[in-house]
Amino acid sequence: MAVSNSVRILFHLIATAMFWYAIQYEYKYVKIPVDQHPMARAIGGKFKYLTFLNAICQAIYYTIALVNDLIGSNKVAKSKLPVIRRVKDYIMVSLAFPLAANVSTTFWSLMFIDRELVFPKAFDAFVPSWLNHIMHTNILICIVIELFMSFRKYPSRREGMLGLVLFMLGYLIWIHVIRHYSGVWVYPILAVLPFPMRIVFFVVVIGLTALFYILGEFMNNTIWTKELKTLKSSKNK
Repeated sequence: MAVSNSVRILFHLIATAMFWYAIQYEYKYVKIPVDQHPMARAIGGKFKYLTFLNAICQAIYYTIALVNDLIGSNKVAKSKLPVIRRVKDYIMVSLAFPLAANVSTTFWSLMFIDRELVFPKAFDAFVPSWLNHIMHTNILICIVIELFMSFRKYPSRREGMLGLVLFMLGYLIWIHVIRHYSGVWVYPILAVLPFPMRIVFFVVVIGLTALFYILGEFMNNTIWTKELKTLKSSKNK
């Protein structure tokens, strides 16, 4: 599947600008009063939310992808790739795609069930709808488009999932640290779940993220079937 480099650069430039702008706007201008949001006083600031951390991940990824377009390589090859291309591909498969799918799917699912558990209606007065959609909708749209933008060969399942599992475990530890020092959970839904169900919730979230990794791998291998077969045949020669 061929995509011109100019189209690829334009897409990565737009995505990079959009996510960095959303991050700085969220950090600088979105201030929800403590009486509307008890977590506002907790440690960690914006960095306690997976949505914000994921947006940073997306911004970093598209920045690296843009730099790779300019000085790296998008060729269909398995070896002898520049470092920036290898870093780009690994961030995409292990973090950018599964996290974007996780954040978007989980957020909108919980919004459908009971928005007060994830994004209370009172927040609408402080968070612009365009920002909400960049953080929770555009992340998924862009990362799916990115699957078509450039070729990548997924690493072994074990190697690819290692980065994702370490990140998710690190985040779970982080939200428990916040709970310990602040006395409140980052997400209201955790406060209404009894301990056994909380464990189930964490297992389901990590398992769902792992499934999104596998989905990304499947979609990538379907989109780039011809190129992957070419690489495999050249290796066997």
